[in-house]
Amino acid sequence: MTSLDLNSDLGERDTAEGRAIDAEMMGLITSVNIACGGHAGTPALMRRTARLAAEHGVAIGAHPGFPDRAHFGRTEQTASAQEITALVVEQVAALADIIGKDGLVVRHVKPHGALYNMAGQDRDVAEAVVEAVHAINPSLLLYALAGSVLAQAAQAAGLGVVHEAFADRAYHADGTLVLRSEQGAVLHGDADVRRQLRRLLTGSVASVEGPAVPVQAHSLCVHADTPEAVSLARMIRHELASAGIRIAAPQP
Repeated sequence: MTSLDLNSDLGERDTAEGRAIDAEMMGLITSVNIACGGHAGTPALMRRTARLAAEHGVAIGAHPGFPDRAHFGRTEQTASAQEITALVVEQVAALADIIGKDGLVVRHVKPHGALYNMAGQDRDVAEAVVEAVHAINPSLLLYALAGSVLAQAAQAAGLGVVHEAFADRAYHADGTLVLRSEQGAVLHGDADVRRQLRRLLTGSVASVEGPAVPVQAHSLCVHADTPEAVSLARMIRHELASAGIRIAAPQP
């Protein structure tokens, strides 16, 4: 591994604290996934976040999710393939229209929360997301959990896929993420995240069941909604630099 993208989900909290963390994180990442009105986000926050990304030279992406703000888009929903395609198209188009007023463009799409998890395991959901991205612009990159059903479906459709891994999330032996509703799903401590990061850089990660999971990733997600998000992002950058890995956004 010679280069790696660092991405983060931002523009999700329109509070003084949320905006301050977004500003700090933006200086540490290379790609941003902006909430676009489903699970979170407002037109003003989308525009502010995109402008901040442009100031830092960060690649801009859309972060569509189920329109379920009460549960932050993290609860699985029953929806048809057509409904999923429509919600992704609508949200990505909304972001593209808003930031287009400033001459900015969406370069990638990364589903959020329950939609991300469902698409990673359910072929019908995955193909609905892929259909949406292809309909919007087939040159858009699609971020997907490394080795997931979504990654496979996107590749089969000819989309550019950014295989993603997580230094701050626990994995099952089948390569899926432990759901946030389960204990230990999110790694908080500096030592635990550093340990997982170093394993990921060797091409695998430990699972909660024990066996190692092979992971070949192009991008590493750094969550911004944990108390130590900024310090963890700085630590990750330091670790990557020490390993001689260049930090850069993926190219279409």
